Amino acid sequence: MFIRTGVAMNGQELHQLLLHKWGRSYDVQLRRTQGKVFLQIMWKYLEQASFPLTELEYLARLDTVASYLQAWGEVAQVQNYILQTRDRPRLGRAVSIPLELGERATAEWILEGF
Repeated sequence: MFIRTGVAMNGQELHQLLLHKWGRSYDVQLRRTQGKVFLQIMWKYLEQASFPLTELEYLARLDTVASYLQAWGEVAQVQNYILQTRDRPRLGRAVSIPLELGERATAEWILEGF
């Protein structure tokens, strides 16, 4: 499977990256903690019966997260981290990817809705 790397990413490409790496459609979240922002790959995934989102809702979330990553210039950082990490999401423990946002991490608008 070919994973396109670079500065552009949409939700479908993020989904393919997750499937390629871990074989599951893991949930993703953006979190701000102590002035730092992380992309978290959560342990729940679309293929679980108990997953709280429909497939359309899940894909919409990936589109939103990918658009933030692209706007912040963090696509390559996230792609590289996912492709190189040995970590995997497991119950109660997300894979946390630090985003290098500098002063933008403290902006109030940055994570509205997350």
